[in-house]
Amino acid sequence: MNFIDRKVSVNRAIAILAKNGIEVDDGEAAVILDFLYLISKNRNKPEEGKNAETLKRNRTLEKKP
Repeated sequence: MNFIDRKVSVNRAIAILAKNGIEVDDGEAAVILDFLYLISKNRNKPEEGKNAETLKRNRTLEKKP
């Protein structure tokens, strides 16, 4: 897969992984980034209306002394 709007470069991914003790080459880093972008693209996003409704329902209007 090729994600055009990547915000993390392969070199940056290699540096981040290296800080955590994981050594990868350019090809492996590209595969990891593709996987992460694919997951983020396909994750279930919460509905805005549903989230706002939950906040309204849990809010109390009474002021406590």
